[in-house]
Amino acid sequence: MKWILRILLIFVLSSWGYGGYLNLYEDQRADVWLGIGILVLALVLMPLFLWHRYKSRKLEDYIFKFDNENSKKSENQ
Repeated sequence: MKWILRILLIFVLSSWGYGGYLNLYEDQRADVWLGIGILVLALVLMPLFLWHRYKSRKLEDYIFKFDNENSKKSENQ
């Protein structure tokens, strides 16, 4: 999974670089390459990265639990 994430990251960065290069010469394909890089980053790379990082963790440890015993009003409230 690490290699897939690295390859996708390299693809995103290279598409941004190529899009920026084409943008210097005012080519119309520059926006296409920049957009492809952003879409791959947002729709493919980020969900895969989050799934890879949190697949073996208990998410209950990161959720705030409202405990009624601790929420009793104190005398000064």
